[in-house]
Amino acid sequence: MPRVDAHSFYAECLEKYGETAEGLHFHSADYQQTRFRVLREFLPEPLSSLTLVDVGCGFGDLYRYLQTAGDPPGRYIGIDIHERMVEVARRRTGSEILLRDALHDPLPEADWYVCSGALNTLTRDETRHIIERCYQVSRCGFVFNVLRGHDWSHTFNYRKPEEVEEWAAALGADCKIADGYLYEDFTAALTRPVANAVGA
Repeated sequence: MPRVDAHSFYAECLEKYGETAEGLHFHSADYQQTRFRVLREFLPEPLSSLTLVDVGCGFGDLYRYLQTAGDPPGRYIGIDIHERMVEVARRRTGSEILLRDALHDPLPEADWYVCSGALNTLTRDETRHIIERCYQVSRCGFVFNVLRGHDWSHTFNYRKPEEVEEWAAALGADCKIADGYLYEDFTAALTRPVANAVGA
């Protein structure tokens, strides 16, 4: 069983806060951008020759963050399950935004996959499944953030870095963790061994 229904979970926030970071269940735009900054630190320089897929792209805010920094990827593809988010992201980014469920629907191949915030309402099994799926279709790796702690909540998904490291080992992936930049949050980068990576 899913932890929450994604459409109803976001509908209330979208109604209350509109097309903002808070409307995506982030505490604030600053909180959202801190996560983006840490994600970016795990990606190679430059992004201009790479294809980047953003799972749970919301309104396309990661793309706009990279664009504002003068650091957009060569090709950006957003994926989201929520129709309104897909519509807004298409309008704001002018990029390819796919209405898909990353747990079940086909995923495009890309150099890198990223995910910020979209794992926070999944179950443990769903989290592992989406990590495996995104890593398998990435040529270089998958970078994502997760809430850190004991999995006590009926709404939010909390994981431990050690758990993600075990999943990475099972995939044969190298794993690096960034921690301590926000309360109850960590970022993991699962990358292919250098000999197998393309564009790293």
